[in-house]
Amino acid sequence: MASIEDIVVQPPHTATWLVHIDRSMWIGGVGGLMLQALHPLAMRGVWQNSDFRRDPFGRLRRTADFVGRVTFGSPAEADEAGRRVRGIHRRLRFDDPVSGRIRRVDDPELLLWVHCAEVSSYLSVARRSGLGLDDRQADRYLAEQRRSATYVGLHAEDVPGSMAELDDYFAATRPLLRATPEAVSTVRFLMWPRLPAGLRALTPGKPAYVPFGALCHYSLPGWARRMYGVLPEVPPGAVTAALRAFRLVMDTLPEPVHDRAFMPATRRMLAASRERLGAAGYDMTAGLRGLTDPRRWPSHPR
Repeated sequence: MASIEDIVVQPPHTATWLVHIDRSMWIGGVGGLMLQALHPLAMRGVWQNSDFRRDPFGRLRRTADFVGRVTFGSPAEADEAGRRVRGIHRRLRFDDPVSGRIRRVDDPELLLWVHCAEVSSYLSVARRSGLGLDDRQADRYLAEQRRSATYVGLHAEDVPGSMAELDDYFAATRPLLRATPEAVSTVRFLMWPRLPAGLRALTPGKPAYVPFGALCHYSLPGWARRMYGVLPEVPPGAVTAALRAFRLVMDTLPEPVHDRAFMPATRRMLAASRERLGAAGYDMTAGLRGLTDPRRWPSHPR
């Protein structure tokens, strides 16, 4: 009989499952993009090679697809997603205006920044939104995410695997960060994006996005918000309350309704994961989110 690790990359008993199945990931995902933009070289690579200004939702959905595959997908699906991402990055170049050099998008320094900014945002927002991870579980999450980092081409031993290591990494990297004009433009755009053609009919309701975009910005670390300076500061308690309210509202959505926000390929991958887990004896009546409750497991697969 196949082990649970043969069914999904990050099984339900992992800290990664708890964080990545949480509905706060929408805030964490956009906040992660905002944080990533503060690295001038990483931002330059995105600015010259990405279509995020034309299709910001597409980029977010593609990121969600990758994160989903290296979490809820099978090992084969995760390996394929990693090969695809590495192949794309391997071909991309951008010019460094400071050194005059042509740089690779898959430079390990830049990949590490993108990874750390992303997982830091996911973890911070989830905890602040009320997920309730303790420090030990937070360290477990970061240690598990070393595996995810290998799919984009990093070596696991080079990636922070605890809160202390992540704090040290940010302390060493912060002197390199800048709110460049491109970064500020990106943050402003993420708070008021241009809707893609397929969603243009929703334009009249676009102002409803503004509180979401602002909340993503306010979820950033204080030092990052101060670097951007695009919105006035508000009491931290108000931001925490808004994050918790967002999570509570999103939790009211049935899983099939919520998952409509994903790309069709992502939905098919999640459906296949449900089928495999159901066949392995997990109680799938409450969907993938229901597996945060160990009572729905066939046994504790530790």
